[in-house]
Amino acid sequence: MRVLTLAVCLMVAIGDARAAEPLAGTWRLERQELNGEKNNFDPLTLRISQSGDKLAFAFSVPINNVHYLSMSYSVRLDGPEGDVKNGQGEKLGAIRITKTGGGRYKFTLTGTNRPQTSGTLTVSPDGKHLTSESNGLIQVFARA
Repeated sequence: MRVLTLAVCLMVAIGDARAAEPLAGTWRLERQELNGEKNNFDPLTLRISQSGDKLAFAFSVPINNVHYLSMSYSVRLDGPEGDVKNGQGEKLGAIRITKTGGGRYKFTLTGTNRPQTSGTLTVSPDGKHLTSESNGLIQVFARA
């Protein structure tokens, strides 16, 4: 009976476990280009955590060695859009992210008084870099 109970518990645990998305982790902005020209940029850290099928994105900037949240959102891949909020929790817009394969994702970002923006997020095959591309802006993050 104990073996059967252990087997059932193990099957439930395996069934509830979801493979971690390649996006999950801590990323630091390494370089940025706008319309093909390298740009100077302020330090930026992106933390992506996964809970079940939901991903939480938190962008922060370091000031005097303290990271301040500048923007965040939570979404389900291929699900409804999530609210994009600033560091004070005020809604700035909405985002929808769709997984298009492997380490590749498509996003659509909307906001009040802003044009809709679409782009891609791509995790390198070795998992060490994350590239965000949209409207001529390319940002490359390195896994921290």
